[in-house]
Amino acid sequence: MDRPGALAALRAALTAFDRDHHVGGRWCVALSGGPDSLALTAAAAALKPTTALIVDHQLQPGSDAVAATARDQALTLGCVAAQVLTVTVGRDGGPEAAARSARYQALERARDGAPVLLGHTLDDQAETVLLGLGRGSGPRSIAGMRPHDPPWCRPLLGVRRVVTLAACEELGLTPWQDPHNSDRRFTRVRLREEVLPLLEDVLGGGVAEALARTAAAVRVDTDTLDALAEQSLTGLRRDGALDTAGLALLPEALRRRVIRRWLLDAGASGLTDKQIRGVDALVTAWRGQGGVAVGSSLRRQRLIAGRRDGMLTLHTEPVRDMKGCARA
Repeated sequence: MDRPGALAALRAALTAFDRDHHVGGRWCVALSGGPDSLALTAAAAALKPTTALIVDHQLQPGSDAVAATARDQALTLGCVAAQVLTVTVGRDGGPEAAARSARYQALERARDGAPVLLGHTLDDQAETVLLGLGRGSGPRSIAGMRPHDPPWCRPLLGVRRVVTLAACEELGLTPWQDPHNSDRRFTRVRLREEVLPLLEDVLGGGVAEALARTAAAVRVDTDTLDALAEQSLTGLRRDGALDTAGLALLPEALRRRVIRRWLLDAGASGLTDKQIRGVDALVTAWRGQGGVAVGSSLRRQRLIAGRRDGMLTLHTEPVRDMKGCARA
């Protein structure tokens, strides 16, 4: 029996995703014009009313023309609407993080309550896991991207990139090739073009699939521990503070997840493993040390986690510049 075509395979993946996660009667798709999102748009538009959301980051000359072409392709593929979202990318966290933040904010504003399909593939998941391993970011990073993290949907995490390329060929589409995707200044590009091919050669193939399976397995464990941490947090919270005696009785993996959730609930942002370990030391290695500063979602503020009278406490203070003056 002949294997189904690439576009049929993508439609099957989308149909299965919709069945498993009950996405709804309409959806949006984040379209860059590249092969992954273009193939996803074609498959999505064939299944239910689809709005294409095209983010123009204005980071490259001619980006407006690329966005306009993607909009026209989306309408030709049967999308009920296609909208170009022009954004201004900031500087926080570096160029990649800033662009990602601007993109997701724009998609959130434009989606009008509908879920948003993202074109991440199995290859993207494998690269994400490798990045997490190399940076020592812990199991949450190794767990990779979630298939369903409402409103964000990643129905192609089980599909290889070659399938999206083949689907574009079947449809006679010419996808945009982002120059950044071949720029070796970016770590992810070197992983894609150098590290993963070497691993495939040394280990005899199947590495990308194995990394994706690892992400799925770790995610199951992480979700279970997170659920237990939520239960523990409810019992340990006292008027916004945390009981250190109760925390000290928890296993390490659970205790740190409770601390992480507590910090996030208070408005912490950009949390690092080092910061969480520092707050954990206020429980397990208390010797009167000072508080631990973490980033805050509040403008020009940071959170300080400290310990007082057997409780972990939080307060905010203004972020100060190098001269010691509070920023306006």
